[in-house]
Amino acid sequence: MENPLERIRTFFSSLISRRKDSDSILGIDIGSSSIKVVQLKKKSGVVVLETYGELSLGPYASLDVGRATNLPAPKLAEALKDILTEANTTTRSCGVSIPFSASLISIMTLPKVDKDQLAKMIPIEARKYIPVPISEVTLDWFVIPKEESRYLSKEEADKQDAENKVHVLLVAIHNEMLNKYRDVLKEAGLSTSFYEIEIFSTIRASMKQGVEPVMIVDIGAASTKVYVVEFGIVKTSHIINKGSQDMTLALSRSLEMSVAKAERLKREQGLLPSTENGGVKETVLLTLEYIFTEANKVLLNYQRKYNRSVSKVLFTGGGSVLKGLQAFAAEKFNADVALADPFSKAQTPAFLENVLKDVGPEFTVAVGVALRRLQELE
Repeated sequence: MENPLERIRTFFSSLISRRKDSDSILGIDIGSSSIKVVQLKKKSGVVVLETYGELSLGPYASLDVGRATNLPAPKLAEALKDILTEANTTTRSCGVSIPFSASLISIMTLPKVDKDQLAKMIPIEARKYIPVPISEVTLDWFVIPKEESRYLSKEEADKQDAENKVHVLLVAIHNEMLNKYRDVLKEAGLSTSFYEIEIFSTIRASMKQGVEPVMIVDIGAASTKVYVVEFGIVKTSHIINKGSQDMTLALSRSLEMSVAKAERLKREQGLLPSTENGGVKETVLLTLEYIFTEANKVLLNYQRKYNRSVSKVLFTGGGSVLKGLQAFAAEKFNADVALADPFSKAQTPAFLENVLKDVGPEFTVAVGVALRRLQELE
């Protein structure tokens, strides 16, 4: 019987061989425990998935699959080249995400002046918001349109109108991280026109336009990022220093087994009840309970500050594909709970529909980056 994975690879290989690679774009997400790549193209106005792939970084640091790493640029480049080959990608044009931990996002209130004056003011004012020397970061910013800044809060909007102020979204990225990624892409022979902080890629790939606040919970290997997004604007963010790796390590200790075996067991069973290897669900829940408690604090603090209810909690990241997570989360949050489905933004093979829905949360950032690159080419 034909291996399903081989069937998928054969399908994408035949698809890619029939088209011009100049139409295709790569989205690359370099996480702490794996690299995800997605190749998209636009055909007759429709976004089409051509191929995708994921590669664990643990083995490149002599660690188990699922472990978080901090690889040097040469090792990352090696891993990136390997996944590009394995996923059968063909284009060199890409967009790349930047980890949230290597960035800072703030909303500044400034006088309403012309664009040139604002550009001079921002680096000076940014010093109040950034805890490192300005020379160590790269700044980007944009003025939040008046009709959107209403959603910052009623008090802020009234103050803005009364004082003739504007709200500016400030983004700062550590130069050290940018330089490292430039070295990785150069070694891999790739060309990028931008680097984007992962939360913006996530918003693009997983959210529909709307004004109601949504909380995004991104469960990674080493940490969990929590954001509240309103009208496409990141209103608040928080990093929880626990992730899917902590679940695996707890299982390894509790059941006295290797980390590699604990990782496999976690992926196979998740939160589903099982008579075999008892204690998996209970052990995993110890970490999840902590993550959900911290996330609920972010949600409640936001609601108190802005007097607005969060309508939905959206889970993304590799840790969100844990079996049974959505049902468990629905019991813990006073809001609708859903898993990110980034591949719904593209036309995909019918026989892969269920597979792509299952793995979707892992590829949210990579899809979002590729979608932005496609928009640039329009």
